[in-house]
Amino acid sequence: MLTQDKKQLNWKPIIKAFEAVLGKNGVVQRREELITYECDGLTIYRQRPAVVVLPRTTEQVAQVVKICNQYSIPFIARGSGTGLSGGALPVIDSVLIVTSLMRQILSIDLENQRAIVQPGVINSWVTQAVSGAGFYYAPDPSSQIICSIGGNIAENSGGVHCLKYGVTTNHVLGLKIVTPSGEIIDLGGQIPEMPGYDLTGIFVGSEGTLGIATEITLRILKSPESICVLLADFTSIEAAGATVSDIISAGIIPGGMEMMDNFGINAVEDVVATNCYPRDATAILLIEIDGLEVEVVGNKQRITEICQKNGARNVTSATDPETRLKLWKGRKAAFAAAGNLSPDYYVQDGVIPRTQLPYVLHEIEILSQQYGYRVANVFHAGDGNLHPLILFDNSVPGELEQVEEMGGKILKLCVQVGGSISGEHGIGAEKKCYMPEMFSQVDLETMQWVRQVFNPKGLANPEKIFPTPRTCGEAANASAFKQFKGVERF
Repeated sequence: MLTQDKKQLNWKPIIKAFEAVLGKNGVVQRREELITYECDGLTIYRQRPAVVVLPRTTEQVAQVVKICNQYSIPFIARGSGTGLSGGALPVIDSVLIVTSLMRQILSIDLENQRAIVQPGVINSWVTQAVSGAGFYYAPDPSSQIICSIGGNIAENSGGVHCLKYGVTTNHVLGLKIVTPSGEIIDLGGQIPEMPGYDLTGIFVGSEGTLGIATEITLRILKSPESICVLLADFTSIEAAGATVSDIISAGIIPGGMEMMDNFGINAVEDVVATNCYPRDATAILLIEIDGLEVEVVGNKQRITEICQKNGARNVTSATDPETRLKLWKGRKAAFAAAGNLSPDYYVQDGVIPRTQLPYVLHEIEILSQQYGYRVANVFHAGDGNLHPLILFDNSVPGELEQVEEMGGKILKLCVQVGGSISGEHGIGAEKKCYMPEMFSQVDLETMQWVRQVFNPKGLANPEKIFPTPRTCGEAANASAFKQFKGVERF
C-alpha cells in the first residue's frame, strides 16, 4: 500500500520529465492555476494537487504514468470533474492526470453499432455524432452535456434511461487502458462476448484504481420508432411509489421513470419555469416509454390506467420532441435548481427496492425534521436510485458535520432495507467508510486483491473506495481523514 515519504520530494526533475513528454503547455504547476483542480463536483472536500498534466494520446498517458511509477508518486485521473463522490479528489503531493484534451471520436461503425472514443469526449457528443443516422448512446446522466465518457467509465454512471437500457457497463464493448505501471493493454474487444475473464466488467466502475481508460469502444443503439413521455401528479408519495411498483409488476419496462417531491417541484419551477409541473402536487412521476408505435400506444393506455387507479389527479402525455424535451428539462436541471435554494447542498446516492420507496422517503422526512435541514427528493424511481438533496450552509461552523452524519444515516437506512450505498455516483472519498455496512471484511479483502494485482504500489487513485481506517468511527478520529474535510494542506 502507498505510504507518504516524509522527506520533501524534489519536483524539478519530475516536472522536466513531464514537460519532455507533454510540452510546457501540457503541465500546470502554478499555485493559482491548480485551484481549478482541487476538487470535483463534491466541492465540500478540497485538496490541491502538486502538478496537473494534460495528455492528448494513449502514449502520453503511459509515459506520464511511468514517470509517476518511477518516482512512486500517487496519481489521480480526472475527466470533466463532475463526479459527486470525491473520486477525482487529489491527495497530498499527487499528480492529477486530466483527460479533458483527449476528446476525439476516433471511429464510428454504424453497421456494427459501435463507436470508439477518447475519455475526454462529452457524453452527449456521442449521440450528437450518430443521431443524424438514427442512432444514439443510451446512458444519460443528468450532467450528460458536461460529463465525460472517461468519468462515466470510472463511476459506471447511469441516468434516466438506465431502468430499461442499463448503466455504462452494459454499453462498453472494449477498453484500451494504461495500467498503474504504465503498460498499455486492451480489454474486451469489438464484439459483445469475449472469451476469458470479464476484465472490462471489472474495470468499469473501478473509479480509477486499476488504471486509466484512454480509448473506449461503445455500443450505440438504433433510435426507437416511437417515444412518449407521461407526467402524472399525485397527492401522496405513497401513491406515486405504489404506481412505480404497479407499472413494473404489469410487465412494462419504461425507458425511464423519475419521481420528484413537492420541494423539488417548486425548486425546479422557480428556476427553470417549465410551467409543466403542478406546484401543489405532493409528487410527480415522469414516465418515458419507447419502442414500436403500436407498443407505445398500448403501454401509454395501460400506464394511464395504473396511475389513475392509484389516485393520480392528472396524466398528461407528449410525443413530439419539443414537448418531451420540455417535460424532461426540469428533471435534468434539478441539481442546479437546488443550488438556487441554498448556499450548499449535499447529495446522496443510495439505492433501495422499489417497494420500500414510501417507507424510506418517510424516514428521510423524519431525519430532515430531526436535524433541521430541508431535503429535496429527485430520483430514478424505476430502479430505486435515490438522490436526496440536503440543503445547508457550509459557512456555518458544524453544519457540514451534521449533514454528513444525516447523509450517513440515509445510506445505512438504504442498506437496512436491502439496498446499496451507491447507484451511480461511486464510493470515492466520501462513502468509503460506509463500505463495511454492505460488505464483510472478507468481501473487502477480496476486492483489495483485485486492486493489488493491477495496482501493487497503490499509486492509482489512493485513499478511495476502501475504508482506511476500517470504520467511520475510527475515521472520524483519524487525522489522515481530515484532509477530506476541506483542510488546506499547502
